Amino acid sequence: MSRRARQQIARRLIFLAFPALFALGIALAATPVWAAAQLMATRVWPATEYTRVTFEAREPIKYQFQTLKNPQRLVVDLEGIDLNAELTELAKRVQADDPYIQSVRVARFKPTVVRVVFDLKTEVKPGIFALAPTREYRHRLVLDLYPLVPRDPIMALVATAETERERPHSDAALKSETELKDAPPINAPPEGKTSVKAEPATQSKAPASQAEAPQQKPQKGKKPGVARLITVVVDAGHGGEDPGARGRKGTKEKDVTLTIAKKVKALIDAEPGMRAVLTRDGDYFVALHDRVIKARKVQADIFVSIHADAFMQSHANGSSVFALSERGATSVAARWLAQRENEADLIGGVNLDVKDPYLAKTLLDLSQTATINDSLKLGKAVLGEMGEINRLHKPHVEQAGFAVLKAPDIPSILVETAFISNPEEEKKLNDSTYQDKMADAIVSGVKAYFARNPALSRNTTVAAVK
Repeated sequence: MSRRARQQIARRLIFLAFPALFALGIALAATPVWAAAQLMATRVWPATEYTRVTFEAREPIKYQFQTLKNPQRLVVDLEGIDLNAELTELAKRVQADDPYIQSVRVARFKPTVVRVVFDLKTEVKPGIFALAPTREYRHRLVLDLYPLVPRDPIMALVATAETERERPHSDAALKSETELKDAPPINAPPEGKTSVKAEPATQSKAPASQAEAPQQKPQKGKKPGVARLITVVVDAGHGGEDPGARGRKGTKEKDVTLTIAKKVKALIDAEPGMRAVLTRDGDYFVALHDRVIKARKVQADIFVSIHADAFMQSHANGSSVFALSERGATSVAARWLAQRENEADLIGGVNLDVKDPYLAKTLLDLSQTATINDSLKLGKAVLGEMGEINRLHKPHVEQAGFAVLKAPDIPSILVETAFISNPEEEKKLNDSTYQDKMADAIVSGVKAYFARNPALSRNTTVAAVK
């Protein structure tokens, strides 16, 4: 074939293919380069401590943000993101009682940029960071809106006490208040009983001069008052972006733990000379180290973290209590459980770029032997009560390296109320009667622990109710 013939054939092929190439070019030109980046989900988690907004996509999300005043606004530009239904529906996910967000506006700002404007109720301190895929989540962009002045848990206790005093009292409340005023000191044995030598309590040591000083005898005609309130921090495991384990019927661990934690708090608050503080009181995420920090800020006497166990095999059942271990887990199952619970920060979403050297030093450098011994005593007391309402998975307190139990000076336990992965126990966890019994067992165990290990006096009284 001559060269001329080959050229004619090539020109004819190009001519025949031209309409298809032209159509393809038009399609490519009409398709924006950012169309592939589709948001899979948007979520809003409001709370008094902070409000979290989460954007989730299959690919990493590029962004820029800025704050504006008069009025207060936060502007987030999402680059290469399509304006789909997940973004347009974001405004409807903001609740009217959100402490920080008034409303949300979403619109196309540039051909390849979607602008999200948060109209704020007050000035905030924003934090924004990306999270790599983990578990069921893909790439997430997390926006946290914090108050300029962080909420002080001690002042919150004082405010609660003031509110309770101003509230009209019922006969039951008046009786409880009278019992609180007339109660003997926490360290004193019940009336009519001789004092039993208590095991050494090591969770809070007083200075030697204070410990050796002779106690003053109460004046005649006056009843001794409460030395101070025992503070119990009740930690509802998981929350917000971190649902925890799931049952076959769809029960989420974070919901069960919050319900039982609130019941435990109500029972403790009803006890004269005791009060409870929740690490979270709603469906939002709290980092593991923040739970420890909160307990230390309120100078907690003990820390009780509530969970619902899960295992790969559905026949596993029973309730358990765990304490911290410095020398490895007491069983393979305990080590596996601690590893799973410690992943909560990755699932719930923690900004890993923020370092806390004080916390690292406190949790890793200090010897925790004495505190762990007290934790084992507390766990044994609670486990004994739980055995009255449910089968025990193990007849003794197990130990592993749970991050949430690492307060160096607070006896801490983790309570697995039942196996949410077991169909029968999932039913129990959703039953209000079982929840009440479990809460009562935990509180009974706490009271039994303090009966044998009286709370030591401190140099200061935290948010004392007069």
